[in-house]
Amino acid sequence: MSAPAEVGARQLAREAAQWLALQDAGQLDTEQAAALQRWRARSAAHEALWQKAEGLRQRFAQVPAPLAVACLDRPDPDRRRVLEQMLGFGALLPLAWLGYRQLPLDGWRADLRTATGERRGLTLPDGSRLQLNTATAVNLDFAEGRHWLQLVQGEIALDTVGPLQVQTRDGLVRMQGAGVCMRERAQGCVVSVTRGQVSLQPLAGPAVRLEAGQRATLSASGVTASQPFDAQLPGWQQGLLIVDDQPLGDLLRELDRYRPGLLRWDPALEQLAVTGTFQLDDTDRILALLAASLPLQVHYRTRYWVSLTPRKKIA
Repeated sequence: MSAPAEVGARQLAREAAQWLALQDAGQLDTEQAAALQRWRARSAAHEALWQKAEGLRQRFAQVPAPLAVACLDRPDPDRRRVLEQMLGFGALLPLAWLGYRQLPLDGWRADLRTATGERRGLTLPDGSRLQLNTATAVNLDFAEGRHWLQLVQGEIALDTVGPLQVQTRDGLVRMQGAGVCMRERAQGCVVSVTRGQVSLQPLAGPAVRLEAGQRATLSASGVTASQPFDAQLPGWQQGLLIVDDQPLGDLLRELDRYRPGLLRWDPALEQLAVTGTFQLDDTDRILALLAASLPLQVHYRTRYWVSLTPRKKIA
């Protein structure tokens, strides 16, 4: 599957999972039920995914919890305990299946991963510092002197003290005593160097070296031209989202990475200019600040279904 098609499939699965959760929680009123029917009728793919999810729900509803855990889980006591709790409380297995579509199986089985909105930091066996941003998955291998990390999905920041190799789906990033931020996107892995030097080796093509303050995208076929950026500017590692005269649509797309559920906005809001520093730990507060400073309104259908519309003018 091509990268754009994979992104589209994940988005479709995400929408289906959210509709299914709202329906089974009894959250759908008449208007929302009609909206769900319109969503299902949008294409054959929409309806097929919905039917498959409902079919899985019926199948898993009759599977004993221990058997379901044995089928779904790898030999990991902590993960087995979580799944047993989920099954014991009657959680929707179709959502788990849709989650596998949204986050690839490798992501669910990764050594380290974060949920949507979660950030995590830890020290690696060699003393390097690793931070995982929202919805990120990585694998580690430091056995027998190896210094290897695989970025499966999402975004990481590294502050290394020795040699380290990071494998991405498009190539290899080598560094030693360097600081780097890496984010997987549909078009490739965006690599930003905050300290030292790194080498980017695509699957096909020559290696390219980046210096501190430079950023480039590593794709399978090569490396884009480097661009400068302010390496001292705080970012998600400090729990901040900083924008300077940025279109609101761009800000909301970034904010959506940190919010579980549906975040939608009227296209008329796309080009409103935004400047500010926002705390990522409270996305509801960010939406409130936007409503206070821009001509828009925030509508909460549920905690996980939020829409933004232009503020109505009072005659």
